Amino acid sequence: MQQMADAVQGFVSLLGRLMIAVVFASAVVNKVTQFSSTAAYMASEGVPNPKFALFGAIGLLLIGGLSLILGAWTRIGAIFLFIFLMAASFYFHDFWRFADPGQRQLQTIQFMKNLAIGGGLLSLAAYGGGPWSIDGWIALKQEEAETTPRPRAAAKSQGA
Repeated sequence: MQQMADAVQGFVSLLGRLMIAVVFASAVVNKVTQFSSTAAYMASEGVPNPKFALFGAIGLLLIGGLSLILGAWTRIGAIFLFIFLMAASFYFHDFWRFADPGQRQLQTIQFMKNLAIGGGLLSLAAYGGGPWSIDGWIALKQEEAETTPRPRAAAKSQGA
């Protein structure tokens, strides 16, 4: 029964990481293929030094997304994506600035969606990538190494 629970946990943690990562992977493709228009949009939203910020955003998205997909350095990758997400939410979904009720509602929904994704990222930062991840495999190998008895060294000499 425990093996079944471990397999389910491994599968669910992998699926969760991949579902979150696909959001950020598609953002990388969009930002790279539409670099100039994205930088112009960022400038119009008040992002300081938009081209530099866009390079940084792409870096955070790439490193964080790959980290989640592979489950390698998952905690660090999740924090990178969380930083990107909070900055994006502040600059692009600032619902508190809109007087138009429709725009305010749309931006509130987008902000809340990002808040929920951020909660998932914080969970990954707290608990790691799960058993079906590179991090999980490394932890398993470390645990095996620590619990495996070491052979005793042969005596150097039989007499004194």
